[in-house]
Amino acid sequence: MPRLEEIHANLLDRLQEAKEQGWLGEVAAIEASLAAAEQKLAAMRDLAARHTTVHLGMPDLRGVVARIGSEQRNEGAKG
Repeated sequence: MPRLEEIHANLLDRLQEAKEQGWLGEVAAIEASLAAAEQKLAAMRDLAARHTTVHLGMPDLRGVVARIGSEQRNEGAKG
């Protein structure tokens, strides 16, 4: 996001210069680019705000260990 924010700031500077120079075509093009950059920044901020960490807890291996022990006892009884 920092790179896009730099581009956004640069576009603002270029827009100001284009307005000062009376470059109407350049103003329109920069405004379109600026709108797209602002939309992308907003989407990125929204995504970052929604991204959360999910705590899954520690795995409980007691059931797995009990099942393995049971399988080993069954194999021992068969052999």
